[in-house]
Amino acid sequence: MTLSPSPARNFMGLSKALIWGYVAIAFFMTGDGLEQAFLSDYLVTSQGFSTSQVGTLFTVYGFIVAIAAFASGVLAEYYTPKRIMGLATIGWIVFHAGFLFFGIMAHNYPMMMLMYAIRAIAYPMFVYGFVVWISYAAPQNKLSSAMGWFWASYSVGVGVFGSYLPGLTIPLIGEVTTMWAACIFIAVGGLLAYFMVDGKGPEVQGPRTMTGLLGVLRHTISLPFHNPQLGYGMIQRVINQISLYAFIVMLPIVFVRDIGFEQGEWLSLWGLVYLVTIFTNLMWGVLGDKLGWIRTIRWFGSIGMFIATLVMYFVPALVGPIPWIAAFGVILLGIAIAAYVPLSALMPALEPKHRGEAVALLNLSAGLSQFVGSLLVTLLWGWLGTAATVIVLACTYLIGFALTFVMKVDQDALAKYAVSTAESAERIK
Repeated sequence: MTLSPSPARNFMGLSKALIWGYVAIAFFMTGDGLEQAFLSDYLVTSQGFSTSQVGTLFTVYGFIVAIAAFASGVLAEYYTPKRIMGLATIGWIVFHAGFLFFGIMAHNYPMMMLMYAIRAIAYPMFVYGFVVWISYAAPQNKLSSAMGWFWASYSVGVGVFGSYLPGLTIPLIGEVTTMWAACIFIAVGGLLAYFMVDGKGPEVQGPRTMTGLLGVLRHTISLPFHNPQLGYGMIQRVINQISLYAFIVMLPIVFVRDIGFEQGEWLSLWGLVYLVTIFTNLMWGVLGDKLGWIRTIRWFGSIGMFIATLVMYFVPALVGPIPWIAAFGVILLGIAIAAYVPLSALMPALEPKHRGEAVALLNLSAGLSQFVGSLLVTLLWGWLGTAATVIVLACTYLIGFALTFVMKVDQDALAKYAVSTAESAERIK
């Protein structure tokens, strides 16, 4: 049996039908990421909230993201990605406005917690709903590359524009107005996704009922018990960004207050992480198809992130606030964290018949990564201090390294499934 060739018009897995979706992700994540690099420092320094309150805020946010990330794959499979992404756009804008107006501007911590937690549902619904779309519409034998384009777009938004724009706008209009401006980017991303993307998605047949949806949810939850390889992939995805989300809580405070960087210097350094990942997400997506998905994760992801996590903190802590030296750790982090991109192709390849559900499990793990990273900071930072907390974060990647030796996947599974499905359809005709 020969595998079907990839569509003629694609560049390194970039499907023409999905191009505007990638642009939409960049806009949406610009809006979602605008507060990322300064919110914790702003709430502690300017608003007077404690570090434990801020840590709790981010931990609850991460927990809700985990649940919503799981649901996003199932809902996108059941109701189509376009509908879910449209609803996510509206929800994000409404509850972000509530977070700012009833929470921050009223200096009301319970309302901040409530609105930020509800807003957390929208972000994974939008971005991970599009991952399901990619798993159907992208060239099936270039899926790692297609996911590399997704994560590159994600990095353009959340990291480059999301980190660098506040450095320009905060001195002019302040933190709160900067956060209000995020709604513009979210709206543009939502409109592009809803009206401009026409790639093939999940086939929806018959009425969509709550009973049917609950059945899909039950089946999704059962999948890792029937296919342990999915469970291994989920653990790897949790480990993937633990340091990143822990650093979002810790480092705006540590770099500015303790090490002595200016806020603008810190924002530039944090933006550099994502500037690097624009290229490394695409690079590892393409190389993952060539070197092997698991081999890429093992050596460049697990070992790379173990080293990068330590360098990111300890080098600036030892030499002081010297941006060009700190940039070495930042660049290393951006290179290593992107080496997990093949996971986005690996999970649906483990379940070709239920790829939306496999992506839902991947999304759950991505959300849990944010939850676990924030939780570790909440539990350990005040008790162990910054240095010991960073060491604990780094050691989680050694667990991931060991896990790669029991992971197995057929990288041609989706292409083979597409061929067998097409042959079956021909026989029926």
